[in-house]
Amino acid sequence: MDTLGDALPREMARVRDEVLPAYVEIGAPGMIAATMMRSDLDRAARAMAEGDVVAMLRVYESLKGYKL
Repeated sequence: MDTLGDALPREMARVRDEVLPAYVEIGAPGMIAATMMRSDLDRAARAMAEGDVVAMLRVYESLKGYKL
């Protein structure tokens, strides 16, 4: 069983390295989703830095929703 401290960085990496590039690659049609992903990645990094577990959980659930 993973902890949130393990799962969130892994989910951040998945979105940053796998999902986001695909949306950027398609150009203008993917920019809204790419902007939302970047915002969530920023929120995740901030929540982790601040140790805000509630925010970490919320952004983790949001990141899990991004698919190819």
